[in-house]
Amino acid sequence: MTTNVRTRDGGSATDRSASRRSHGEAPFRIVSTGAGVLLLGIMAAIAVFLIAEALPALQANKGNFLTELVWEPNSSGVFGIAALAFGTVLSSALALVIATPVAVGVALFISHYAPRRLAAPLGYLVDLLAAVPSVVYGLWGVAFLVPLLRTPSQWLNENLGWFPLFAGEGVIGGKTMLAGGIVLAIMILPIIAAISREVFLQAPKMNEEAALALGATRWEMIRMAVLPFGRPGVISAAMLGLGRAMGETIAVALIFPATFDITFQILTPNANSIAANIANGYGEATDIGRGALIASGLVLFVITLLVNIAARAVINRRKEYARAGA
Repeated sequence: MTTNVRTRDGGSATDRSASRRSHGEAPFRIVSTGAGVLLLGIMAAIAVFLIAEALPALQANKGNFLTELVWEPNSSGVFGIAALAFGTVLSSALALVIATPVAVGVALFISHYAPRRLAAPLGYLVDLLAAVPSVVYGLWGVAFLVPLLRTPSQWLNENLGWFPLFAGEGVIGGKTMLAGGIVLAIMILPIIAAISREVFLQAPKMNEEAALALGATRWEMIRMAVLPFGRPGVISAAMLGLGRAMGETIAVALIFPATFDITFQILTPNANSIAANIANGYGEATDIGRGALIASGLVLFVITLLVNIAARAVINRRKEYARAGA
């Protein structure tokens, strides 16, 4: 039963509280709506700029922009995005496959296994790794990782060469897609781990305690109560990491050998990406070459947008499934 207390002006305290809430919600609704519209406007402005700057180069292109494997806009005027887009997707997918299981394991260890004295500093350390500049990762990859991977790459080629990823003839090791994928995986791992950790910590404690009370082990409790709850968050974290991997420039520019071939052989020196090609070629580009690089940036913009739309669709589908099963 609710009791309305009359004030001196004849109104009730409940009415005045509701009035204050309505007055406070209106400005917040305006600001939040304006922020959303501003964000969409910025994205539209970026798209318009990329299209306007890329059109002259696309019109002057003497090859097929979508299928051509040659990138010579400064000399012959022939350039295509096929090899660069393939390398971008392959390197990012490789990084995601390597980083996601490790990041989820780190997040689970910090949130549910590590003692509190260890969990806090370990969480801070993971967060600090995300702040390391990409050029540091790139230099570390060139100076330390690339020489270190020569022997493992040769072993994989000799023993697992029947698998397309590890196949190849001639030079094995060095600046390869595998080295770039590992560097990208290390770069995106802190992002995925930090977000996944926060999601796992938000899992309902009642569900965890109920599973333990029924005799479940800690892993069974995590599998039944924590992972299903945190799956949408892990997907969001993985897509955020994938977006950074696709747009990474300096680290992959230092490692990739800047070739223009489409191959699944990640142990041979055949690798490139859109971002690395922009970083390597922008300084010496002509007007047509600069427009070609901007056109490749437009393709990267579209790929990233499609990836985020697909991730949002997956997350919404899982939310609807969870709501239906509740």
